[in-house]
Order: sequence, then C-alpha cells, then structure tokens
Amino acid sequence: MHNKQSFLAQTRSKEVTNKTFIQAMLDPNADFGGLYTFDNIAPFKDIKKLYSLNYADMCKEIFSQLDINLDKDMLDYALQSYNNFRSQDIAPLVNIESNLYVLELYHGPTYAFKDMALQPFSRLLDSIAKKQNKKYLILSATSGDTGPATLSGFANSSNIKAICIYPKGGTSDIQRLQMTTQDAKNLNVFGIDGDFDLAQSTLKALLKDKDFRDSVNSSGYALSVANSVNIARIAFQIAYYFIIAKELYKQNIYNFDVIVPSGNFGNALGAFFAKQLGLPITKICIASNPNDILTQFFTTGIYDIKSKKLKLSYSPAMDILKSSNIERLLFAYFGADRTRDLMQSLDTNNYFSITNNELLEIQKIFEAKSFSDNECIGGIRDSFNNGYVIDPHTSNAYLFAKYRKQCDITQTQVIISTAHFAKFARAVCKATCDLDSKTLESLNDKELLSNIISSIKNKHSKELSIDSSILELFTKQEIHTKRYDANTLKEHILSWIRL
Repeated sequence: MHNKQSFLAQTRSKEVTNKTFIQAMLDPNADFGGLYTFDNIAPFKDIKKLYSLNYADMCKEIFSQLDINLDKDMLDYALQSYNNFRSQDIAPLVNIESNLYVLELYHGPTYAFKDMALQPFSRLLDSIAKKQNKKYLILSATSGDTGPATLSGFANSSNIKAICIYPKGGTSDIQRLQMTTQDAKNLNVFGIDGDFDLAQSTLKALLKDKDFRDSVNSSGYALSVANSVNIARIAFQIAYYFIIAKELYKQNIYNFDVIVPSGNFGNALGAFFAKQLGLPITKICIASNPNDILTQFFTTGIYDIKSKKLKLSYSPAMDILKSSNIERLLFAYFGADRTRDLMQSLDTNNYFSITNNELLEIQKIFEAKSFSDNECIGGIRDSFNNGYVIDPHTSNAYLFAKYRKQCDITQTQVIISTAHFAKFARAVCKATCDLDSKTLESLNDKELLSNIISSIKNKHSKELSIDSSILELFTKQEIHTKRYDANTLKEHILSWIRL
C-alpha cells in the first residue's frame, strides 16, 4: 500500500486491496462504502526538475511518482485533451496585486476547473473501454460544473454512455444550457426535484445498489462514475498546483499559500496531495459560502449537518453539505479504522467530531473561513474595480485572501479560480452593473453578459468579448428538459440504456 506497489489504499479498510489504479477508476466502490485513495506518498527528491517541463510531461512525472502505471499511448492520448484549451499555458498564473496571484483553471471547453480533470479522464476511460472492447455507463452528479465537463468529454463516444443528475433550478442558466442542449445520442441528463446533496446521494446509492449494477451489467454495460469519488479525478487535479510552483520559482518565490473555494473538497485535496509530493505549499485555505460546513469542520473539528439545510447561494457549485473528499483527508491523517468510525457516524447520525489533538494536527496545514452572499457580491465588485473580473466562487477565495492580508499575512497567496465569470452572469452583473433589482431580474444571461461587457468598457476602457461557444448556447434547442423524482431515476436510467 505504498509507492513501490501499484495498489491503492481504501479509506475504510486496512485490508490490502489488489485493485490497480485503472481497476479502481473503472469500479470506485471500496470496502465498507469507502473510497480508494493514495497512501504513503513519497515526495520528489528534486522537485525543481519538474519546473522545466511542459504541462503534459509534468503530469506524467506526477503519475509516475504516485506509481500510476498506465499504457504510454493511452496516457498521451488523454493528456492531448489539453491541446483543446483556449490558453497555451493550460492554467495561466496571473498576478493581480502585490503577493496575490490567481491560477485560472477555466480555459477548457466548458469554462470551469472541472475540465482540468474530466477532459483527460474521459479520454482515458474511452481508451480503456475500446482496448477492453467493453461498454461503460458513466454516472455523474453535478451542482453545475461537473455535468457539463463530463458530457463534453464523453460526447459521441462509441463505447460509453454518460448520464448527469443535477438539481433542477440549482445551477446558472449557462451551466444548465451546457447540459440540456447536448444532442449526442450517448448522453442523457436528469434534472431532479431537490438539491445537489440529493443528486450526489442518489448517485452513491445507485453505485451501491446490487440490483441496479446487475441490471446495468445484463444490459451489456459496466458501471463507473465521473464524480470526484473516482480517484482518477483527483489524480488529474494534483498537477495544476505544480504550475504555481513552476511560475513562482521563476520569480524567486519559493513557497506560497493556496486559497481554494471548496464544496466537495476534491480541488483542495489535490493541493494536499501536491504538498505531500513535495510542493512548497505552506497553507491550504478553504473558502466557504453560506453552506459553511467545511469552515465549521476546519475551525472546530465538528462536522454536524443534523440541523443544517442546504442554502442556494450565488456560488452554487459550493452548495454542498456532505463533502465527499473529506473522507480521503481523514484517512491520510488518521487511518482506515478511525475514518470508518467517523464516516459511519456521518452516514447514520449526520454528525462526527474529531479530538482537539486531531484538529490541531490538521490545522497545521488547513485554514478556513466562510462568506455571505452579500460579501461574495462585494468581493466581485472590489476585484472588478481593481480591473480583474471574477466569478462568485472565486470571490469567496478572493475575500479570504484580502482578509488574510489584513491580518498581516505577508506570504505569497494564490487564489484558485474555478470558473469563467460568464457562467454566473447574474451575480457578476449584480456586482458590476448599475442596474436596479427589477431590471436585473428581468434580463436573461445573454443580456446580462452584454451589460457586464459594457461595464468593463466604461470602467476600465477595455474591450472584452464573450466567446462565441458561450453565446451560441442561447440559440440551441434544449433537449433534456424533463423534471424527475430522484426515487424514479433507477428505472429511467435502465430504460434508457436498454434502448
């Protein structure tokens, strides 16, 4: 279960699994309802050697260090997906003020950080399916960005059918259109009554449902998942933190803090694994929105959702109460037995707590702070006035960085920017445009974007245009418009794959 072996650890079992990375990627169900994860990560002996590499080669070195043994041609093909990104830098690092940088992770085809993992992930899985001559059904649940990235990656695959479950009314217009206008025959989208936690719990229940799995198999498909419960997703999310170190090293900056807007914790977990690999990250700062469960956990050691209700916020991708990847962090610190006890308590009681000593150990690396919707709008406005436009998720991280500066933190800070502002036009327009609330509510996202562009021009004398692939969404027909009860999805999915 360490780097000299090709097998992964299980978060809730000390039994040595004989599953390789590919096997865990194809079937992410671990013992006792747990997850597969990396264990005993060995740091690079000379991490600076990676700073001379391009992004694809950097990924290969990281995979090798994690002992992820993949066919070379297969991995090359997966990493070629980055050639389709709008920036040659893949994830540009932008200096927005003294000691404050932004890592832009939204230059992929769906304008969100999920592309960083799901574009190569989908190619890799497609290659495996073809090599095995097997068909796969890929499930995903989304609060807004995982769905579009999954559907984009798997569109028109001959060996894979992909499904996305999302909370109807719980995403931005553009996020919804990126899903509902998909016309590839191998894709289906299920908008459900409920929130993202229901979408995610429905997905997990389907994965554990033996009758469902057997029915999928008898229909000629194997079952897997594109959410960050899949270890392959996390593996691809480690690499972009190395861009930060590479670029800052050129400026003689040798360590830094990262501020991550986080809901399901996969993005921040990537930073944690990157630190274990030897990257000079001093602190990993978790920025929460009004759904502040992660801030509660990292500041008190208590994870209590007994009386919490999910709030719809301006940063919907973070509207999550059950954060899947906290489990992998607990395992990294406390091992399988403790993790199983804590997670079973969460599953049965909607609650767990760790000891003060355990919390102090975690706080050596992690900080957390939450922000209200009003503060989020203020953060977008403040950044806009300073000449840089951010989306509402990034705003939570921006606010945390500004707060830490006020607390005399002089360390270089890097905000992880997770989405292009155009995906959240209503919140950004509210912050940047001089419109009354009645007018704001009456405009669609296309009209809101036009107002944002005008505001940028008037305020900063900058000409900025919205990419045609976003604007074209408003002219496409919405195909997947039906609303579903989550309890009926099993039957609907099985009916669809049998067509």
